[in-house]
Amino acid sequence: MEKARPQWGNPLQFVFACISYAVGLGNVWRFPYLCQMYGGGSFLVPYIIMLIVEGIPLLYLELAVGQRMRQGSIGAWRTISPYLSGVGVASVVVSFFLSMYYNVINAWGFWYLFHSFQDPLPWSVCPLNSNRTGYDEECEKATSTQYFWYRKTLNISPSIQESGGVQWEPALCLTLAWLMVYLCILRGTESTGKVVYFTASMPYCVLIIYLVRGLTLHGATNGLMYMFTPKMEQLANPKAWINAATQIFFSLGLGFGSLIAFASYNEPTNNCQKHAIIVSIINSSTSIFSSIVTFSIYGFKATFNYENCLNKVILLLTNSFDLEDGFLTASNLEEVKDYLASTYPNKYSEVFPHIRNCSLESELDTAVQGTGLAFIVYTEAIKNMEVSQLWSVLYFFMLLMLGMGSMLGNTAALLTPLTDSKLISSYLPKEVISGLVCLISCAIGMVFTMEAGNYWFDIFNDYAATLSLLLIVLVETIAVCYVYGLKRLSPCGPNRFEGDLRVMTGRTLNWYWKVMWAFVSPLLIIGLFIFYLSDYILTGTLQYQAWDATQGQLVTKDYPPHALAVIGLLVASSIMWIPLVALGTFIRNRLERGGSSPVA
Repeated sequence: MEKARPQWGNPLQFVFACISYAVGLGNVWRFPYLCQMYGGGSFLVPYIIMLIVEGIPLLYLELAVGQRMRQGSIGAWRTISPYLSGVGVASVVVSFFLSMYYNVINAWGFWYLFHSFQDPLPWSVCPLNSNRTGYDEECEKATSTQYFWYRKTLNISPSIQESGGVQWEPALCLTLAWLMVYLCILRGTESTGKVVYFTASMPYCVLIIYLVRGLTLHGATNGLMYMFTPKMEQLANPKAWINAATQIFFSLGLGFGSLIAFASYNEPTNNCQKHAIIVSIINSSTSIFSSIVTFSIYGFKATFNYENCLNKVILLLTNSFDLEDGFLTASNLEEVKDYLASTYPNKYSEVFPHIRNCSLESELDTAVQGTGLAFIVYTEAIKNMEVSQLWSVLYFFMLLMLGMGSMLGNTAALLTPLTDSKLISSYLPKEVISGLVCLISCAIGMVFTMEAGNYWFDIFNDYAATLSLLLIVLVETIAVCYVYGLKRLSPCGPNRFEGDLRVMTGRTLNWYWKVMWAFVSPLLIIGLFIFYLSDYILTGTLQYQAWDATQGQLVTKDYPPHALAVIGLLVASSIMWIPLVALGTFIRNRLERGGSSPVA
């Protein structure tokens, strides 16, 4: 007899699994950046609109497909049409690419967490040079947090051409990260269902603690005012709308097959419509909530740097012009500078090149996203807090929980089609399949622990999924609406998607879902696809940011030919399965028809 499909222990486990997967690092380090870039509070307008017309409908679509077909991505789309099996294969390939590099972030999280127990924090001060006569030259030209990230953590090479060797410390952390993932997925839904309670809820506890601490920091209000002050002119900026749509799309994890895999373990009558709305709202609310936390800390960091800059200028002028201590303050600085410039023009002209231009606005305008925000900007703020070790441990523990939650969903997208395959599961138990997937991903992921590993990480992060996922979800939407069909094809025809949803949820599909699936969402995805494709074409030669140790800063370089070839392969190797499998199915059907035709 066919083995019964595993199921979640209760619907709450499924909701927590979806939240743990969807609420990830992008909520913490990309959404605040987009708010900063595109008008602060006004960015919420396109963001909420895109949530309504794109996020919620597409999330519901994937959950409904998984729950109805009760299979992983490959089996689900093969059930709808054998010609669509390639959509599932493409999802698995993209998820495999993601698994190779995403867990490296968790490895970095472990590295910083382990170093958070030191006093002082190792990124709070520059190390001494080899002669112990001064500070390290590279660290002095950069900052202590940049030095710890680029030199101590990554030991980064000057360019992508100089690969270097595997760094054993990040390699050990990556092995530990994959061991953690394996232990969480070892027993399938039985173990994952218990872990997600912790990985989904723990980040909120840390965010609440950080919110209370952030609001009490000096200068926090400067950051919050910067965030919530709307710049309405940004609503006329097309990039604000495009980035809002992109953030919604990727934040929910659409197209990877993870949501289909999670939903396939539901009870057939589970109300996935309600759960899609809950998960979408929680995900977006978390982005806004984490932005409040981020900007309160960002305001503290900007105010600290601004006041530190002012103090250096005051000290320089006081010593240069023999002013009385305490005479020069932040409030009269500009007035005194004008007086000194007019009274002592020659002496002031000598000092002027050393006077920094201090601006709180420019500090707040410095936009950083991704690893730069997580491992440089945040650590810069943390090192200046009281009891900095405690806040560092909490922060990197939260990053680990967010990263692990996303990895559970990603590995589910890989493992569910494999365990659904009778050919594979008849020879290997799921524990062995899980172990092999983790082992292979960990082995390939060692590339990202090399000296040039961060450059390859950026390539995978920027190009492995963007265009591929947009095309995958577009085909998914068209397949459900126009191949499988929302309605019966004829009065005696099979019960199509609308009828399936009525059986599952107990309610009739209303006009909102039909309009979004059939028209609005596909057109929106096509628009995003065209934008990204044209953006890549118009950009010309693709470039990357390389660390120059002699200058202590990032410099822009062109990708070499072999890196461009890898970028092309990353995009093509996932997308190509959609037409290839459809073509292969068509040829096989024609051959079978030809072989079964009667001989004259």
